[in-house]
Amino acid sequence: MERIAAALGDGARWRIVELLVERPRSVGELAELTGLRQPQTTKHLQTLARAGLVTVFPLGQRRVYAIETAPLAALEQRLRALVETAGAHAGERDVIARYRAAIEAETAAADRERWADGRTFSFERVLPTPRDLVWRHWTDADLLGSWWAPPSMTITECVLEARPGGTAVLEYRDAEGRYRSEGRVHTAADHEHLVFDLSVLDAAGAVSFTGHYALSLADVPDGTRLRLDLRITDTTVESAPYIAGIGTGWERVLDNLADTLGAAHTTKSTTDARTNG
Repeated sequence: MERIAAALGDGARWRIVELLVERPRSVGELAELTGLRQPQTTKHLQTLARAGLVTVFPLGQRRVYAIETAPLAALEQRLRALVETAGAHAGERDVIARYRAAIEAETAAADRERWADGRTFSFERVLPTPRDLVWRHWTDADLLGSWWAPPSMTITECVLEARPGGTAVLEYRDAEGRYRSEGRVHTAADHEHLVFDLSVLDAAGAVSFTGHYALSLADVPDGTRLRLDLRITDTTVESAPYIAGIGTGWERVLDNLADTLGAAHTTKSTTDARTNG
């Protein structure tokens, strides 16, 4: 497929293919129609032949080339699959576009230190899993690491100790760098309530802003209602890109949690069914 794409990536060869899909043509005719010299035309045809796109028919002293449609059909299928995949993930592009717009707006507003102090965010989810399972996905480091990162990020350290004074750490990385947040747990009521803060650190280790979090879990008929309230303080001018991503970032991370819990619940249910059987 790469050879086909490379062969068609040249404008002159593309024009030759356009002419050959109409009917077989000789080298001389193709040279005349494309405005190329005959040796150039021959070289282009040889490249197309190596890619399987054309076949040559020696007819006496004439060499006539004909198109091979199978490689074009394969390329069409590949391109159609790419278009369909892109369409299925169009939301990812929309997220980036919204994030860029948010960064521009927040950067314009960040005209002084503590410019966004006191801003609040709230997020809710109803998760079709028991409360104890949701709680463990917040307080068990291995389970926490299975969902607490945006797409394309890799968690390198995450801890949320469910006790007053416990450590709170989130560190992840991508191809561009490392991102770290540190803080403390202030309140922990098993399976119900968790209050903690996390300070987002810049590359030098200074605080960009601090997030104060309150997590609440409650039983509902469909499973567990999760509510996460966030208030930010200590905002610096340089924190604008981080703050611009809070809303979208937490929505996506909580989607990760919902997907992870759904998979865990399905696995447990299947295991239970097999055990009972």
